Amino acid sequence: MTRAFLIVIDSVGIGGAPDAAEYFNGDRPDTGANTVAHIAAAGDLVVPTLDRLGLGSAVRLASGEDASGLDLSPIGAWGAATEVSRGKDTPSGHWELAGVPVPWDWTYFPDAHPAFPDDLTAVICDLAGSDGILGNCHASGTAIIDQHAAEHIRTGWPIVYTSADSVLQIAAHEEHYGLDRLLDLCQRLAPHLHAMKVGRVIARPFLGEAGHYKRTANRKDYAIAAPAPTVMEDAQAAGRRVYAVGKIGDIFSGTGIDEVRKGEDRVLMDHLSDLIASAEDGSLTFANFVEFDSLYGHRRDVAGYAGHLNWFDAALTDLLPRLGEGDLLIVTADHGNDPSWSGTDHTRERVPVLVHGIGARELGLIDFVDVAASVAAHLDIPHTGPGRSFL
Repeated sequence: MTRAFLIVIDSVGIGGAPDAAEYFNGDRPDTGANTVAHIAAAGDLVVPTLDRLGLGSAVRLASGEDASGLDLSPIGAWGAATEVSRGKDTPSGHWELAGVPVPWDWTYFPDAHPAFPDDLTAVICDLAGSDGILGNCHASGTAIIDQHAAEHIRTGWPIVYTSADSVLQIAAHEEHYGLDRLLDLCQRLAPHLHAMKVGRVIARPFLGEAGHYKRTANRKDYAIAAPAPTVMEDAQAAGRRVYAVGKIGDIFSGTGIDEVRKGEDRVLMDHLSDLIASAEDGSLTFANFVEFDSLYGHRRDVAGYAGHLNWFDAALTDLLPRLGEGDLLIVTADHGNDPSWSGTDHTRERVPVLVHGIGARELGLIDFVDVAASVAAHLDIPHTGPGRSFL
């Protein structure tokens, strides 16, 4: 079989981005951030399968640092990829991995209160049918829900916030406000934000009562469309089937995708396992495991991040022997999010490119777009974007 499985372990950076000094968490530049190395230094990181694919070697190549305990000789192909898009956000990283660097500068909202211009707030209120919004600032999603949920339930005003990413997020209670109402608001608002070159509008539904609020798995991202065809569209044009696992469908606005499978990371692993068993010859499966980023990176939870990497490694150990002869599996990331760093934002880092199915060798320092070119080469389909295959 000749299939491709492209897996993004969201935010698992390996340091060494040459332009890290141009990106910040608050007043601190991202210089020296290294998600994997700093998690390893804290202990409790046990990822032998990722290390055998070349993770420790990729960390050393990218940053010159040793990741404690990651010192196995690779039996996979490994390298470190550098992003050129001017952003350390989810759409930029994923688009570029799919062969489309971002050709514009994103719009970001200031870390001030209010964060949104009055005319945008007026549009939100008009679409929501409310007299105002809550939040209107940079915030952690869980913290701002705890802060404003009671008033949100009482008034019906949506909780609207942003971050250092090019994003606007709206949180609302699934029962008191209504999930369909929230999704409709975000969908109608998204074109206004996309025209401003804001990358995403994200619906953030939650449930629960005071002191026990919890975001649900019904998050939905309304992302701006990529400005050029991706490797997924190339695959479809060649008559191949494309599966999106996790938030891939949202990141690419459903374009170039035949089937979407969603859920929490452990559910996504079941979906990936099923696709390894059932996906057609010539198909492309593009998966994102987001909880490294959303649950542990942004919350600066080093131990939790290590535990999730350990879980992923154990699951990958079970998956690899089930791949068919001729299958290609690539594990990579879209940016960093060093949980040992200050602030709560992503960190500008190189990312690992770990490959099963082409033997053991060093790929060297490569570009994000080389991943897309390599997937296209493996599937033997014409590729419309930039990049050079490492196969």
